[in-house]
Amino acid sequence: MEQKKLKRLPVGIQTYEKIISGDYLYVDKTEYIWNMIHLSNYIFLSRPRRFGKSLLCSTLQAYFEGRKELFKDTFIYSVEKEWTEYPVLRFDMSMGKHMEKEQLERYIGKRLEQYEKIYGITKPAIDNNIRLSNLINAAYIQTGKKVVVIIDEYDAPLLDVVHEETLPALRDVMHNFFSPLKASEPYLKFVFLTGITKFSPSSIYGGLNNLTNISMRPDYAAVCGISLDEMTSQMSDYIDDFAEHRNITREEATAQLKRQYDGYHFTWPSPGIFNPYSLLNAFQDHQFTNYWFASGTPTYLIEMLRKFDTLPTDISSMEGGADDFDAPTEGMTTIMPLLYQSGYVTIKDYDESFSSYTLGIPNNEVRIGLTKALVPSYVMPNTIIVNNTARNIARCLAKDDIDGALSLLQTFLSTVPYCNGANTEGHYQQVLYIIFTLVSDYFADVEIHTPTGRVDLVLQTKTTLYLFEIKLNKSAEAAMMQIELKDYAQKFALCGLPVVKVGISFDTEKHTIGEWIVKE
Repeated sequence: MEQKKLKRLPVGIQTYEKIISGDYLYVDKTEYIWNMIHLSNYIFLSRPRRFGKSLLCSTLQAYFEGRKELFKDTFIYSVEKEWTEYPVLRFDMSMGKHMEKEQLERYIGKRLEQYEKIYGITKPAIDNNIRLSNLINAAYIQTGKKVVVIIDEYDAPLLDVVHEETLPALRDVMHNFFSPLKASEPYLKFVFLTGITKFSPSSIYGGLNNLTNISMRPDYAAVCGISLDEMTSQMSDYIDDFAEHRNITREEATAQLKRQYDGYHFTWPSPGIFNPYSLLNAFQDHQFTNYWFASGTPTYLIEMLRKFDTLPTDISSMEGGADDFDAPTEGMTTIMPLLYQSGYVTIKDYDESFSSYTLGIPNNEVRIGLTKALVPSYVMPNTIIVNNTARNIARCLAKDDIDGALSLLQTFLSTVPYCNGANTEGHYQQVLYIIFTLVSDYFADVEIHTPTGRVDLVLQTKTTLYLFEIKLNKSAEAAMMQIELKDYAQKFALCGLPVVKVGISFDTEKHTIGEWIVKE
């Protein structure tokens, strides 16, 4: 059977023209663009990094430049009749990171200078806001058409200093730059801003109070990223190719790809959204690597986790209203807005009766990557030892050898340097959660509610469900007695796996496991 020739995958390509002219795969998002431009003249979209925001900006630019030839075989080609060419001012702020105030002003000035040359402005004003205003006027007068302004990654200069004293000065620079967008409304056809996080309109957008935020609208849930329907239809041949290289069935490939890269929801209800960067890389390499997380865990995230004393187990399940997580980051009082807007947690459920959302880690890639990033802060700096311990524990659990796994843990914990808080059940619960989470084929969770109480930790492997009760300076028998008296196992009777109860006693003098009991 002749193998079907596949188009090249646009890994790392964010320019629409290059994708189309280079005959790369393009997942058609133009129906969303058509709906956006008929929804409002001012649009804001927040999505995590590497989710396709820049490609969306590039596609918008090509559309407003009237480049009809690039849109054959797309939705918008079938509905657009005029293909009017508008002047487009596109500003990519992604290179404006790690800058002082003066550097940032010069960077914006250079972006403005590129367009000033196009529209014949030879003596630009000194202030960037006046320069942008003059540029919009010049483009409007010379072309006779209203102007399109696209600002990609508007928050890039601010993210890495969101926890530093330099934030207000940089924020003022951005506020000054954006301020003409409201006053220039008569000359503007369309304004589109994208970013990762959400800053308050009054502090950044120069009073642009008519900005329509589509970030949590259900009809734009899949405007960035890849939905399951898009993957199984427009990328169907790549699933077959992936399965063939992995020597698994198409159904197995789809299920494993979902577990690794799916699970994002930016509203509710919403289809599950795949991380596009990771999915394209996986199809190209035929691997399940943690591509998105490996591409760069921002330092500001780790700093903010420390600032808010966020425990690893706190991230696995969070609850709040939309105002708690879809909120401006510069004034946040919890870590929730930053975790959500950066893509490390996502919407898992919604209780309409109480307008309450449940947030959690979207998929295996983020769960493993985030846990590894937290190891130095919560376990020990030597991540190699931690990762090797997790692998050896995984080997034991694969053979249903829980005693062997706990023996490894006992030896490992005796080598972990003493730290503040090590004499609490919560400390050891966090350590066990991290170690078991690093075992990528398994699932761990803490404080699981039952009708009679809460299980300290639950670990699900491919063959067994383990229930752990932790006691400090008490006997393992006391821990087991609590499991049995409260009949924790009853809650999991229908899970389809054998349930094994594990009572563990920790010795605070030796800072490791003292003893344990295992009962089926």
